[in-house]
Amino acid sequence: MAGPLPLGDPAPADGHLPADLPIDTTVPFSAYLHIPFCTVRCGYCDFNTYTSTELRGAKQEDYASTLISEIALARRVLGDAGALRPMDTVFFGGGTPTLLPAGDLARMLEAVTGAFGLADGAEVTVEANPDTVTPEVARALARAGVTRMSVGMQSAVPHVLAALDRTHRPENVRTAVAAAKDAGLAVSVDLIYGAPGESLSDWEASLDAALVLEPDHISAYALIIEDGTKLARQIRRGEVPTPDDDLQADMYELADARLADGGFDWYEVSNWARTPDRRSRHNLAYWRGSDWWGFGPGAHSHVAGLRWWNVKHPAAYAQRLAAAESPAAGTERPDDESRTLERILLLSRIREGIAVDDVPSANRSRVAGLMADGLIDPVAALQGRIRLTLRGRLLADAVVRELTD
Repeated sequence: MAGPLPLGDPAPADGHLPADLPIDTTVPFSAYLHIPFCTVRCGYCDFNTYTSTELRGAKQEDYASTLISEIALARRVLGDAGALRPMDTVFFGGGTPTLLPAGDLARMLEAVTGAFGLADGAEVTVEANPDTVTPEVARALARAGVTRMSVGMQSAVPHVLAALDRTHRPENVRTAVAAAKDAGLAVSVDLIYGAPGESLSDWEASLDAALVLEPDHISAYALIIEDGTKLARQIRRGEVPTPDDDLQADMYELADARLADGGFDWYEVSNWARTPDRRSRHNLAYWRGSDWWGFGPGAHSHVAGLRWWNVKHPAAYAQRLAAAESPAAGTERPDDESRTLERILLLSRIREGIAVDDVPSANRSRVAGLMADGLIDPVAALQGRIRLTLRGRLLADAVVRELTD
């Protein structure tokens, strides 16, 4: 199973890639830039993010220059390994990237472009809080080379936003989307369902509000209770109810029906797009197992089967780079069994599915049972591919267990 590399084995933590790494420069390459700042910490979130009072030892205004230092490091490491490739996708995530000035995001994108280049038609996405997007910000990002904005809508219902500790005003989603469109950016909106106190009619109102915005892409994620979050503590103390699995299933089915009626096709369990060219190419790179370098504190990277992750706190991250050291905190090389499990887990979630031949031979006999249970498309299965039905999407984890246990 996956485990850390032995101490002393060359790895990005030492500023190098292992000499025996089977790098294929024809594999698409992506960049993830983590912006770890938030105005407040949402109660459900366990991402590596920090409010201003939690930064201690790091300055938000210095962040762009610090991250650009890691870009230079990556250019050297990959250049030494003969693995330089232009970026097919770039994604600014967080946190709230748009808490930084648009000029800082532009500088970081310029550094990526200068170090690696961008492939023709590259997708460049910035996540945004609706309250931080103005027409001026959207135009500045578009001029810098951003092609897509992902707006954190989450809900259109005030009491649901309050349950999630979201502070943005619902009406600002509309103005943010309009600003992005006017600047020529493709637009995605993110939704969350299953919050404490959210009814099916509340969820229906949010779906309808999202459709009225006429975005190019919609993501809809079931609320997951993560250990260590404020929401997990509230549930443990009995202050709010545990999310209802049956209600979340009803919400998912409603989303799939409403979004289909609105002209959206699902292409991953939690993602719908108006047309194939509006799918998130960056997320598809993750699901398909392409290579990427994650920049920023706590960011994870993957190149040719080698994985590593950076130190988490922005201060420790900045200190490492200021000392001309790699910010990587650890590495691992998953073995063949782990990689097979991950491949099935990820590829089974997307519309194209996974080839039956990619399933371990001992588990292929279970495909017929998955067909009989209505979990996978029988026509696709007879043609050699495992593709989830709507029922299968609701029970995707069970399908993966059948194919891997």
